[in-house]
Amino acid sequence: MSGRTPEIKNKKAFFDYEILEKYEAGIELKGTEVKSLRDGKANLRDSFVRIENDEAFLFNTYIAPYTHGNLFNHEPTRRRKLLLHKKEIKRLIGKSQEKGLTIIPLKIYFNKRGKAKVQIALAKGKKLYDKRETIKRKDLEREAQKAMKQWR
Repeated sequence: MSGRTPEIKNKKAFFDYEILEKYEAGIELKGTEVKSLRDGKANLRDSFVRIENDEAFLFNTYIAPYTHGNLFNHEPTRRRKLLLHKKEIKRLIGKSQEKGLTIIPLKIYFNKRGKAKVQIALAKGKKLYDKRETIKRKDLEREAQKAMKQWR
């Protein structure tokens, strides 16, 4: 690797959901999880955030067991606590109780200080016709880019 830490993205989230608000949260990890994340071995595909007892938790995030972790390795899909301010948690509780809104992770990355962060979003699920519209718009943009490239 080029010395740069990877950014694990949830690409499916932008297709399946309409993103309303974004938040940055710290994540409570074990040592082998950090090492595995630095290797880029994680998946956010079916992940979601749930708030229990005024604390936010990340569920179903797969972080692969560290290859040299032996006896002290972590469970790959355990629930992980998110570190948010109480004001942000209260706001998320209020918003997520509205009909059709959910909280999903968008990406996991390391900030400049080397701390693991999760970008979470308040999102609303798209209907099938919205997804078709998104595909159509992307195809049109791709065609326009192709035409501009040939014109130059």
